[in-house]
Order: sequence, then structure tokens, then C-alpha cells
Amino acid sequence: MGFFGCVARRAGLRWSPGVSPLVRTSARCYSSEPTKEKNVPYEKTLKEQGGASAGPTKPLPRSADAVVIGGGSLGCQTIYHLAKMGMTNVVLLERDRLTAGTTWHTAGLLWQLRPSDVEVELLAHTRNVISKDLEEETGLHTGWIQNGGLFIASNKQRLDEYKRLMSLGKVYGIESYVLSPAETKDLYPLMNVDDLYGTLYVPKDGTMDPAGTCTTLTRAASARGATVIENCPVTGITVREDETGVRRVRAVETEHGTIETACVVNCAGVWATKLGDMAGVKVPLIAMHHAYVVTERIEGIQNMPNVRDHDASVYLRLQGDALSVGGYEQNPIFWDKVSDKFAFSLFDLDWDVFSANIEGAMNRVPALEQTGIKSTVCGPESFTADHKPLMGEAPEVRGFFLGCGFNSAGMMLGGGCGRELAHWIIHGRPEKDIYDYYGAYDGPKNTDDKYRALLGKEYTFDFPSHHHVLKDECMTCRQGVAVFNMSYFGKFYLSGPDAKQAADWLFTADVNKKPGSTVYTCMLNKSGGTEADMTVSRLEPGAANLPLAPESNGDTYYLAIGGGVAEHNWNHIRTVLQDQGFTCTLVDHSEDMGMLSIQGPKSREVLQEVLDTDLSNQAFPFSTHKVVNAAGHQANPDFVRSGDFTLERMGVTYQAKAHLKSPFDPENKRVKGIYD
Repeated sequence: MGFFGCVARRAGLRWSPGVSPLVRTSARCYSSEPTKEKNVPYEKTLKEQGGASAGPTKPLPRSADAVVIGGGSLGCQTIYHLAKMGMTNVVLLERDRLTAGTTWHTAGLLWQLRPSDVEVELLAHTRNVISKDLEEETGLHTGWIQNGGLFIASNKQRLDEYKRLMSLGKVYGIESYVLSPAETKDLYPLMNVDDLYGTLYVPKDGTMDPAGTCTTLTRAASARGATVIENCPVTGITVREDETGVRRVRAVETEHGTIETACVVNCAGVWATKLGDMAGVKVPLIAMHHAYVVTERIEGIQNMPNVRDHDASVYLRLQGDALSVGGYEQNPIFWDKVSDKFAFSLFDLDWDVFSANIEGAMNRVPALEQTGIKSTVCGPESFTADHKPLMGEAPEVRGFFLGCGFNSAGMMLGGGCGRELAHWIIHGRPEKDIYDYYGAYDGPKNTDDKYRALLGKEYTFDFPSHHHVLKDECMTCRQGVAVFNMSYFGKFYLSGPDAKQAADWLFTADVNKKPGSTVYTCMLNKSGGTEADMTVSRLEPGAANLPLAPESNGDTYYLAIGGGVAEHNWNHIRTVLQDQGFTCTLVDHSEDMGMLSIQGPKSREVLQEVLDTDLSNQAFPFSTHKVVNAAGHQANPDFVRSGDFTLERMGVTYQAKAHLKSPFDPENKRVKGIYD
């Protein structure tokens, strides 16, 4: 029996035929110290003995328009795209050799189809750069191998998802096919298809070579004027306050000199948190052990596509006449003390953790049960709480950009995200609308077991178990009254001498109506695109009439913003205030204030019993607010979306009222609208 079978079937692991003597197989045989015994299965890496101790490979310039820190996939892609967009006075600093951290041991898979259209575009750009653009520019081959990709559907719902992916692919010109189990067997004879509903085959998926890719990227960037310096660890980031009190990047410090710059790009991967600490920037990612193994030769596996089984959390990457087998660990090992000396190094593999991936792989390709393992690869990788990368300018320090936290997908997303970062740095924002894609600056990951169990019931292809509760809530809101706790919303106060000027600049609607008004408005970006929507309430000037409202002799505005985008919008508003030089104060009371939304045809009746003010349409019209007493306590109710009111549009006033039926909903099954 091969080593795969031994690992899967025996709790006490031991030696097995076909296993390299470099592979230890005792249970829980892992360490957070580097081991130099194991090697990745690539023909070439950029490792050289001596490494960082040899000193910088080039002299440091005195200044640069931007300094990219980290010579992995994202760093190399970012400096390549910066140079290609015309910013040639740029420097990449790598503490050791290119790819030395996490990129050198990556599996290098590229799947073109993802559920997000933005992600499909990012992946398409990476593929174009690696498979075509770089070779045309440099005459060098990056190591791209186009052997195709195969997604496994072991249930009907997963197959339905893949059919939708195929439809999305057609929009972007990505060739793909949904195959039956029999067709899958013809394509991949070694695969077990007995438990399959079908597969999604993408012929032009493939794999990337880390050394070839990063070498070619930096060669192309250097040809355009960029400077790539290896063996040069960063020791500090100089940050100073400008005349308005805004903290900005001023320089990058190393043991071999200082580079003056107003822009730093943190592409340091697992080490990004330490780099952020140098500038006073929180980088919310964690380091984990992430592994795969490389098998001995498997007859008949040659030229097969790469395989991804999402339900089994396993991938099978073609490695010549063998397979690399890996996947996301269900019970990962955290690397709590990240070492600065960890370069071209690996951890010992923990077979207890990796066994779930082995079981999934053997089920999909039974020949693995009789196959030995040639090498193990367990290296560091960075992960974020929402499994999205961290991109963009940090809120704490202007000019400090993040390009990290790629959750083991940095190679395949590097081209698309590197281009967006470059565009962000040069033009002030990304070219694509990627807000829903890149991660926010959120808190730590929730690891509570009850929370995990709840998510397991929520995230299902079918209706959740509490679907009947949702129905009752919807009907109650439609026919009676319902209370929604919206305290997660962002709650900001904007005040100061230039508050009115700032409001006119920020918001698309005229929010400068008389005090007591509440206006629903959008907020645009430099490109004229919609950045956010929110309500803006103009407050009475003078002494604060609410505990948290600022005292102001001028204009003051209360902003209520959706909680999921509150941090993003806070950063956008603050950036505008800084860039335009408005003398304003922006205060965040999101955590200090609650917010309740009371909705339904009986909402006024309920509120009238506890409020000390007249809630009639005449006394309390639409789009207004008042400070009132609710059961003896001060409160500030905004009437925005309830009751009868008039609508003014292009100078014409319309009487609006709730309607009972819609021509698009003759059986009246949908929630009632506002206008008839």
C-alpha cells in the first residue's frame, strides 16, 4: 500500500515504501522553526547561498516616487504595472531574494472562473500578462503551462453553480464546458466519477512558475526605468504630520541608506503586519502553515488538467508525471511568532492536519492510494478574516498602501490586483469598482464554535432552517409593525467653519436645507462614480441638544451610513477633507450610539404612544427630524421612508401615497412600494 493509503488509514503514521527518507511521518511532527530539508518541486528557484548577508544588489537611490516592499508576486506585479503606467522612478526592496517569503513555494494555479465578475476580470488580466504580454515585451518565457482546469461537482447544487459560472464565462469570452461524468472520465481516465453529477472544464486554465514569473516581471519593469534591489531589509518607515496634522509617509529606512518617498506599498505578505507596525498602520492578517505534497510518478497522469474539488477542499495540480495535492486546512496551525530570518524555508508537515486533504484526493483519484510521496511542502501563508485581500491606502497614514493578505491566491490574482494598485497610486483610486472584492480594516476573526455552527446552517444551497421565521418577519413588517436594530450603521458628525462647503463638495443632493431636514443623497468619487448612499441631517446650530452631538456655532451635519461600508466611507470623507483643505471636524460615534428602525403601517401608532411630539404628516413631514422625548429620554427620530408625503422632482410637486398593488405584482405578493 502506498503512503497515501497509510496516512488515511492509520492513526499512528509510520514509514512506507515509496516515501523519500526526507519525509518524517510521526504524528504531530511540526514546528514553527524552519527546516532546510525539504524542497519545492520546481526546476528553478531564485535561492542563492549567502542571501541577504551579501548586501544590496544595487545602490539605493536618494529618493523615489514610490517604494514597493516585498519581492513576491504582488510586489513584482505592482512595480511592473507602475512602470508600465509611466511611473518609472520607483523602487522595489526585497529583504532577501525575489520570491523568498511565500511566493517561491506556491502551487501557482490559475483558475479563470470565479463567482465575482470583478475577480474574473482580475484573473483574466493576470493570465494575459503571464501567458502573452511579458513574453512579447522581454522575449522570455515565464513558465506558464496551459493544461486546463476541472471543477468537480459532487452534488446538484454545485453543478448548478458551475453552470452559472459557465454563463458568466461566456460574457468574458472564457471557453468552458459542463461535462457529464462519462465525458469527465474520457478526459481524465484516472478519476473516480461514481459520485459526480458533472464537472466544469476550462481548457485554458493553467499553472504559473514563481521564479520565472517574478524574474520576467522585474526584468520588464527594469527596462522601463524601475529599480529592483534585493538583499535589502527595511528597518523603518518615516512618518510625519503635515501642517494640517495629517500623518504622511516621508521615507523608507534600511541598514544601507534611506530613500525619501511619499508612497510606500506594503507587499510583504506574511510580514506585512510588522511592516505596518513600523508606520503605525494596523494590518489585520494572520500567518498560518499551508501545505501540499508531491507524489511519486503516476502512470497515465501526464497532460491531465488541474482539478479542484471545492466540497472536499482539495486540489490536484499536474506536476509533470506526478501530482501536487493540497487544499485549505480545516484546522490550520497558526504561526504566532513570524521570523524575519525565514527565507526559502519550510515547516515540517503536520499529517493530522493534512489527512483531510489526503482523503479527498484519494476519493477523487484512487490511484493515489498506491502512490508514494516524493516531497512535502509546508510554508507560511497570510490569511484575512473575510478571505479577501487587503488593498488600498491605509486610513492611518496617507501614502501607505496595502497589497497583501491574498489567502494563498497571490500568484493568480497578482496581475489584476497589481494593476489596480498601480492605478490607485497614480490616479487616486482603482480603475475597477473593486470595493466588494478587497478586504476592509476589520477586527479579528471570530473563532467561536457556536458562531461557526450558525454559519454552517446559514450558508446553504437550500432555504435555511429558519426560513419560516423570515417569512413571518416580512409579513409582520408589511401588515403591522416591525423593529429593526440598525445600530451597526455608521454615525458621523461633520462640523466646522467649512462644513457647508465640504457638504456641497461631498454630496450630490442639496443637503443645505433648513435645520431639521434630512436628505437622502449619494456621494461620488473623482471619476464621477457612486461611492456611497446615505442620509444627511442638518442640525440646529448652537449648543448640542443631544449628548454626543458637537457644539457648533456654524453648520453641523449628522451622517447615517450603512454599517458594512462605514469604515470605507469614513476614509473617503476624511481623504476628501484633507485633499481639499477644508477646515472641518469629522467625529465617529458609530460605537456610542444605537439606531432603531420602526417600519410598517402601524409604526406611527406605536411611536405616538412613547413620543412626546405630534407624528402627523403635517407636524412631522417626510424627510425631517426632531429631537424628542421617548419615554422620558431624548431621541432623534428621522422620518425618511414612511407615511404619506409629497415628492418634488424637477420643480414639480407630486402627492405620493402608499399603493396596494403593482402592475408587475398583480397578486400583491411583494412588499408594498411608496409611489403609485
